[in-house]
Amino acid sequence: MQIGVVYPQTELPADPGAARAYAEAVEDLGYRHVLAYDHVVGADPAAYPGWSGPYDIDTTFHEPLVFFGFLAGLSALELVTGVIIAPQRQTALLAKQAAEVDILTGGKFRLGLGIGWNWVEYEALGQDFATRGRREEEQVAFLRAFWTERSVSYQGRFDKVIGAGLAPRPVQRPIPIWLGGQSEPAYRRIGRLADGWFPQVQPGPDLDRARAVIAQTALGVGRDPSALGMEGRVGLGAGGADALVQQVHRWEEVGATHVSVNTMGAGLSGVDGHLKALSVIAEGLRLARGR
Repeated sequence: MQIGVVYPQTELPADPGAARAYAEAVEDLGYRHVLAYDHVVGADPAAYPGWSGPYDIDTTFHEPLVFFGFLAGLSALELVTGVIIAPQRQTALLAKQAAEVDILTGGKFRLGLGIGWNWVEYEALGQDFATRGRREEEQVAFLRAFWTERSVSYQGRFDKVIGAGLAPRPVQRPIPIWLGGQSEPAYRRIGRLADGWFPQVQPGPDLDRARAVIAQTALGVGRDPSALGMEGRVGLGAGGADALVQQVHRWEEVGATHVSVNTMGAGLSGVDGHLKALSVIAEGLRLARGR
């Protein structure tokens, strides 16, 4: 099982030095990938009385694909979007950006996609919040066509291209697409289309139910559900590093192929605070150190 980290962008300074120090250190500690969340804009609670979203206008987010272009020059870590809100983006441009990141990383890139929850963000980007699930499903086929075919002709409900293609195309053809989501339609979409998925529940009955829907759907379209990757996420809570290590082992027991360690929300201060915690966790997990 591959263990990586969630980039704590809401709690680190938004400057290149912080990103460099963090990426180089987590690679030295033995972590294998960096996962980054995606939000293009945040909502101003003053404009939306009763706003209850987990992020707002003052929450810092790097643009993941631009950010990964920078990280690709610093380390050999796999880079993972967890997740890009695909339906609020232009599909052909997303294909181009993802191909570029894949080239810069030498094929060490996973494109995680999701449909999101923030209708304010969809409005700002000129996209339809109501059709986001259907659009994401169409986008998966469109993206793979761009990455694998020299000339693409594709007519869908949301996108159309006639005789166009990317150059250069990515190292991975196609780039692995992993999907997020926490609903039966999302689980069915994962079973039909995804190379892997990001559960938003912990090991237990809820995860078992989600996996059953995914497996049944995959089998129904002739896919092998055991071939789908699964990336758990663990947080640093009141139990500290020891409890987190136990969470990682639980994910391993249920067959996760990947786990990401999230240190946000634990009251840590700056790059040094996050790296100190990750160092203790790496020791507990007995990660192999050295770049």
